[in-house]
Amino acid sequence: MSLRTWGFESPLAHRLYRLSMTVPHRRRPALIALVIVAALGCLALGWWQWNRFESASGTFQNLGYALQWPLFAVAVVYAYRRFVQLEDGTAPVQNRKKQPREVPADLLPQRPTAQPQEVDQQMREYNKYLAELNARERDRSNS
Repeated sequence: MSLRTWGFESPLAHRLYRLSMTVPHRRRPALIALVIVAALGCLALGWWQWNRFESASGTFQNLGYALQWPLFAVAVVYAYRRFVQLEDGTAPVQNRKKQPREVPADLLPQRPTAQPQEVDQQMREYNKYLAELNARERDRSNS
């Protein structure tokens, strides 16, 4: 594919494009620091919850949190690793051979339909009265 098809006709744009394709991606030191701080924070919170569980006032809720916080730390590291793979283009390709299929018409239950109600004389008179009130209100607002 030519650079001209993407609108890179100037020499400066061409040079910048080639430079961006040859320089490896930076790992963003601030992002690495954030991942380290977040993972260490999660591990520290897990340690704190473990100490709370072992104390006299500890409950099984503290044990649950003590086991949960290290999983959050693993999730932070995994998310960063996946981000780097996607950025570099080295992420494994997922082969999805199954195509989406159509949902069968009889899978879901039919929606109930509203049955027309018989309108008696009293309901007709009430609806007529409401229509008259609405007409009077429109006349008052127009004048």
